[in-house]
Amino acid sequence: MLEGRKPSESTHEFAEDDTLSDAVAVTAAALGEAGIEEPRRTARSLVAAAAGIGAIRLIATPGARLGQEAAQRLEEFLRRRLASEPISRILGRREFYGRDFSLSPATLDPRPDTEVLIEAAKELIREEGWGERPLRLIDIGTGTGAIAITMLAEFPKATAVATDISAEALETTRANARHLGVEDRLELVETRSLEGVEGPFDLLLSNPPYIPSADIAGLDAEVRLFDPLAALDGGPDGLQVYRELGAGLQRVVPRGWALFEVGADQASDVAQILSNQGLHDLRTWQDLGGHTRCVACRTRCG
Repeated sequence: MLEGRKPSESTHEFAEDDTLSDAVAVTAAALGEAGIEEPRRTARSLVAAAAGIGAIRLIATPGARLGQEAAQRLEEFLRRRLASEPISRILGRREFYGRDFSLSPATLDPRPDTEVLIEAAKELIREEGWGERPLRLIDIGTGTGAIAITMLAEFPKATAVATDISAEALETTRANARHLGVEDRLELVETRSLEGVEGPFDLLLSNPPYIPSADIAGLDAEVRLFDPLAALDGGPDGLQVYRELGAGLQRVVPRGWALFEVGADQASDVAQILSNQGLHDLRTWQDLGGHTRCVACRTRCG
């Protein structure tokens, strides 16, 4: 038991004899006092991870002892969460489109908003009648590989190229592809935008850096301090990489679709960049918050 300790007393120290239930209570209290959302849910995740058990066992055995090593891990996990580190970073993984992806310091933490890109791609593939076709895909700025790997998992006949400017990010992609059973259909290329990339591809997908440089300092600490700057900074107006991709798009996707995640107020600007390249067959999709989150264009050469 946490003898003499009330949940409101955030000492952030745990002992091997503490029960799982008490550990959750104290952790949740500390998180709540810090103003962190869903403190009890987060506490359960941290305690379960520290103890190396699943959520079901945590609930089923509330009186089980934490143990010395788990107590030490929990202290460290709680310290990190109170310092604004996202729980996904602490646990080292993030669920995306129903699958677990490992993270590394070189990768963006995949957000639910990006799942709109997957839904849009699947919709276009259905409309084109490409479901049974051996599609060739490219994912620019892959990070964890969430987009490319998800598409390969959803379309077993597809192959993909995933690019990133970070060798460390590509190693994370490789590990995720191996874990999810698609490594043999994925090629990794270290490059920026479309430099050195040869087509043809049927689909290009990208969640590029799109935060204006001057806005980085005002981002939430969970993003600003823990997502890699290279995955956030889109240049002075946030649109630099869209311009780079637009300029080479029809070369690598001569007859297909390109889909881009965009910032909440960037859809019209990205559409204009694509229009300036002679790409006028444009589509958009919204996220659950009603923001236009995906812009797509059909490519045709000749």
